[in-house]
Amino acid sequence: MARKKAPEDLSVEELRRLLVEKRRGARKERLEHFRRTGRIAADVETPPPAAPEVDTTELAVPAPEATPVPPRRRILDRILLGVEVLAVLGLVVVILNGVGLLRTLNNEVVAALNPETAVPTPLVMAVVLPSGHTPPDAQGNTRPNDAEIPAHLQPMVQSLANVPVPTAAPDQAVRIQIPSLNVDAPVVQGDGWEQLKKGVGTFIGSPPPGRDGNLVMSAHNDVYGEIFRYLDRLVPGDQIIVYTQQRQFVYIVDRTVLVEPTAVEVMAPTSSPTVTLISCYPYLVNDQRIVVFARLQN
Repeated sequence: MARKKAPEDLSVEELRRLLVEKRRGARKERLEHFRRTGRIAADVETPPPAAPEVDTTELAVPAPEATPVPPRRRILDRILLGVEVLAVLGLVVVILNGVGLLRTLNNEVVAALNPETAVPTPLVMAVVLPSGHTPPDAQGNTRPNDAEIPAHLQPMVQSLANVPVPTAAPDQAVRIQIPSLNVDAPVVQGDGWEQLKKGVGTFIGSPPPGRDGNLVMSAHNDVYGEIFRYLDRLVPGDQIIVYTQQRQFVYIVDRTVLVEPTAVEVMAPTSSPTVTLISCYPYLVNDQRIVVFARLQN
């Protein structure tokens, strides 16, 4: 006969089995008691034994089925997504345009506050080269030589005579020296008849000394001081010194040419700092122009 185990020696499964049998026995005793007292019918069968308890922690809970999305809802979602993407792209474009506009405005403000950075633009285009005049008579009288102006351009020359001469800025030429010719003369803005009576004239629209471009200057050779009488004596390597109110700039003579009064191409802008000197030629004849080109000394 097997030895009876103490409760603490039993396994969990054995304890569970004993508990089930004890409950089953108690149920049978209640049913017998009910039969004896007539509370239930005698032919009631004893219910089958209870199924063993199931550990619910090991049961997998099935995932709920996904609710299908209606086609109309999917189309609406895609439309809303497209609208959101377009709105974001529009906002990016607006921001980029705003940044570009702000940069442009800043550059314009800087240019307005710092006029020295502005590149001068010629206001007029010459019809003939400046300084043209008739040879002086015995009393030294002379006048502009209108005969060298083509007839069809005469109205243009008359209209250009009324163009106002701008006030000289601090960075524009005020004096010129040519050491090899002993020239030391004031420089004025404009190269019309009245301006050349006062000294060396500067073509309106020429850049300031030292800047990229063609600084065109002219003076008479046989009247009003004969400032440029001896330009034909200049040779390559000679110096031309141009002064502003702030500093001086030294140019080196490159070449000299003789041209007709209508050869205005010698006044065309250049890509590097250049000085072009112009005067009538030859002395007391004045039917041509002598032109001296010089480049800024490095």
